[in-house]
Amino acid sequence: MAATEDNLPPPEAAYADPLGEPFLHTRFAPPARPVTFLRRDRLVDHLDQALRTPLTMVNGSAGAGKTLLVADWAAGLDRPVAWMTTESEDDSSGVFWAHLLQALHAAGAPLPDAIGCPADADRVAHGLLARLAAALSEGTRPLLVVLDEFDRVTVPRIAEELEFVLHHAGDGIRLVLVTRTEPLLPLHRYRVADAITEIRDAELAFTPEEAAALLGLHGLHLPAEDTRALVTRTRGWAAGLRLCALAAQQTEDPQTYLKEFEAARSTVADYLLAEVLKRQPARTQDLLLRVSVLERFRPELADTLTGWSGSEPILAGLHRQNAFVEDLGHPWYRLHPLFAEILRAHLRERSPELEPELHRRAARWLRASGALPETLAHGAAAGDWDLTAGALVDDLAIGQLFTGLRRDDLDELFRAMGPEATGAAADLVRAARDLCRCDLDRGLAHLRRAERTLAGPEEEGGAAAARLTCALLGVLAARLAGAPAGAEQAARSAETLRGEVPEPLLRKHPELTTLLLTHLGSARLWAGRLDEARAVLSAVADGPGAASATLPREEALAHLALIDYLNGWPGRAERKARAALGDGERGLLPRPSGSGLAHSVLAAVAVDRDETAQAQALLDEAAEACPAGRDPVAVAGRALASARLLLARGDARAAAAAAEFSVATDVACPWAEAYSALVASAAHLAEGRPDSASKVLDDVPCDGRPYAAELASAHLAAGNRDAALRVLDRLHGHNGTGPAVAVRTALVRARAAYEAGDAETARRLLARALLQARRDRLRRPFLAAGPQLRRLLARPPLEELAASWLLPGPGGQGAPGDIPQELPSLVVEELSGRERDVLLRLSRMMSTEEIAADLTLSVNTVKTHLKSVYRKLAVNRRSDAVRRARELHLI
Repeated sequence: MAATEDNLPPPEAAYADPLGEPFLHTRFAPPARPVTFLRRDRLVDHLDQALRTPLTMVNGSAGAGKTLLVADWAAGLDRPVAWMTTESEDDSSGVFWAHLLQALHAAGAPLPDAIGCPADADRVAHGLLARLAAALSEGTRPLLVVLDEFDRVTVPRIAEELEFVLHHAGDGIRLVLVTRTEPLLPLHRYRVADAITEIRDAELAFTPEEAAALLGLHGLHLPAEDTRALVTRTRGWAAGLRLCALAAQQTEDPQTYLKEFEAARSTVADYLLAEVLKRQPARTQDLLLRVSVLERFRPELADTLTGWSGSEPILAGLHRQNAFVEDLGHPWYRLHPLFAEILRAHLRERSPELEPELHRRAARWLRASGALPETLAHGAAAGDWDLTAGALVDDLAIGQLFTGLRRDDLDELFRAMGPEATGAAADLVRAARDLCRCDLDRGLAHLRRAERTLAGPEEEGGAAAARLTCALLGVLAARLAGAPAGAEQAARSAETLRGEVPEPLLRKHPELTTLLLTHLGSARLWAGRLDEARAVLSAVADGPGAASATLPREEALAHLALIDYLNGWPGRAERKARAALGDGERGLLPRPSGSGLAHSVLAAVAVDRDETAQAQALLDEAAEACPAGRDPVAVAGRALASARLLLARGDARAAAAAAEFSVATDVACPWAEAYSALVASAAHLAEGRPDSASKVLDDVPCDGRPYAAELASAHLAAGNRDAALRVLDRLHGHNGTGPAVAVRTALVRARAAYEAGDAETARRLLARALLQARRDRLRRPFLAAGPQLRRLLARPPLEELAASWLLPGPGGQGAPGDIPQELPSLVVEELSGRERDVLLRLSRMMSTEEIAADLTLSVNTVKTHLKSVYRKLAVNRRSDAVRRARELHLI
């Protein structure tokens, strides 16, 4: 006759469970900690909260270090701990409770004999649970119970019975569940009541500092960067780190092993395949193997790869089980990186032909969902280049090959594209990559082939994005060819095609417009249409600061800097050129980036300041930024700066050679040709051939362009005083020129006046030039102005004005680059009566508006008078103007 629970012997006399199996003592003792175990104080401190809450859950993946953490914590307590490691056989009420009572008995819990012991393996009497709860509630201090591997308990009834005891035992028990999955207990109630302590996978992960300490216990020491990389790859997974450390100990170069180990050929693979993959049903194993080719995935994408529906509940269940499937939300998932790496290797071994097809299916699904980067990655992995290139072109993303943080990655990806891809999109990608490297001939060949394909009957009326891409590449090709008319035509085609492309797609890719305008602006600059070039380039420079438009903005700023330099505004040019280099220097752009034009402009400004060493360093940087460029404007800008530097160093012949344009173009650039002629003229003069120097200048237009001042200087140096003055007369009143042009103009007129015997006019013109040059530190024009003017500069009052920044000061002090805090009091032009009225009121601390009201003038008129006063007094601020006026007894 079967015994009842009331007539069973007391628990201390029981040696077997209801199935007759003996109790194994190892199930009731915490596991031993290995010598290399690392105690992590942050987790131990968190576990101490378990002594104050009825329920604690340590929930993490296999090998996360859950059990050893709790065992180490329990060993440090000053109280007994009832420890029970559950097994799959415990998945019945009677067996479970028999083992739990044995765990309490083994820990010395003071339980009365009347509680009894289950006699039936499948059930436990409610009375036994009630007596157990009552006994626990009467204890003098809470009894600590640890149930390890609680995820093996899957019967809801056992969870309900455990919840009953936990609830009614009150403050008499502290239950710690160590599990891979969420237990079936009503956790929400405990959370609302703040009666649960939780430690989850994310908290169990090792930090880089903890990983370094763990490796140190194994005798391994890595640089901090390598340790962080290992933690990133393993996600701080405890078992992965420990297994890697053990394997590294067996190698000759542990550091290299930990950086480069193949997860699929390591003990980590054995662990994950046994502990995670093989525990899953066959259908789930197939799902995991197929999604391993993805960085992240949605259930619908997983269904596409498996060919059957129903992935969503499986993935959600794997995440709840901490089976190395991470929930990213909305509802994306990803595999633990080591797990994914091992699964991919397993997939290749089992079904090598399947992987490319999985990538192709993923690429098609992702393309339809608008995930371009992942589409490209999977299309390339599948070797389907027509699909991959088509995705890039149809998304209007061809500009990302030229700009943005992904351009190097995309270039590397499409480098593997072979000749088997024959569609228009593939040819457009090839053309873009060639033109990006300034390989004009190959780029044009691919572009023309794409245009012919798109003009075919099968493409008629469609492929708007591809046609717009063609137009963009056409503008770039025309820029590189030095063909402004072709650039204008391609730009007009692009403007027409924009209307055929959905507006959201255009907004998605602002780099398309910025690239097109930058190329168009460069072509206009090459044509010498500086104002038109500035208009489109300013639209780029002042546009939205999207990361994808960073490189076009850099190029636009560099071109604007060159325009400012050509127009005689070195300060503006310097600021724009430095702004162009700013993103690259901050690491926002892949380096080298751009055409080196910004460096060339800065070098030219440095030459004008007679800072030749700095100029050479900048030219070296320009060559490094674009060592083999054929962009006409960039090449011309570098030639201009190089030639000026060589002239400053006295090597006129080398300067003439440097100024010769080395890139074939469809049309000549007027300003590049003019500066080349000016350098050639200087070379002839240096070699004692004034007639040849003059002849070189005959074909240079003198229609008031910014370089006219230098042209006049060259005529004067060649002995053609009248020609020089005629050139300057045509420049007079020309709008938009800056102080560098004004300085050179004043120097030419000063030299002409001096040679005509009018030394007083020459001194006044020199004074004006000095004051205009000092802000931008323009020394080179004075050093090249001829010995007569240099002698005037060395005499009072000009000597004082030039001291310390242009000429050495008293005692030889002062060097190039030093700007005096105080300059001699000298008025270049007399103040008008109205300007004196404004200045007088300025000294009375009146605002601009008050001055305007007092003099019955408009505010803008007062501002104009103020600017004129500042210029004539050689100051920049109100306070300085008042001070200077008092020094000169003007007020």
